[in-house]
Amino acid sequence: MSDFLCRTASPDRYELTKAFAKDNRRNMTEAERVLWDALRRQIQGCRFRRQHPVGDYIADFINLPNRLIIEVDGGYHSDPLQQADDATRTANLEDLGYGVMRFSNEEVVYDTRNVIEKIKNRLYNQQ
Repeated sequence: MSDFLCRTASPDRYELTKAFAKDNRRNMTEAERVLWDALRRQIQGCRFRRQHPVGDYIADFINLPNRLIIEVDGGYHSDPLQQADDATRTANLEDLGYGVMRFSNEEVVYDTRNVIEKIKNRLYNQQ
């Protein structure tokens, strides 16, 4: 197991989260593909991983050195129960020392430039 995975994944659930993350990488949504391409092309000097286990969760995108997680939310995230789950997830990830940014699929696909600018601002203002 790589050093980063040892530090970020829950050891007792690692095999399960690893398999789930691998499946998610193979089956990215359109918005995840758009953001992944933009992160690799437009943010120089900050390496992101996709579908990376963190605790009991799988982060859509993560920059480990800056401890920044990017989540891309589909339409079901507008459901009140899902919003409560998302708030709990964000709080738990923040308790682990990560910053979390959330964007809707629509923001990522139709306003990619603005999404990337917000991510850059967060990254460069942390340092």
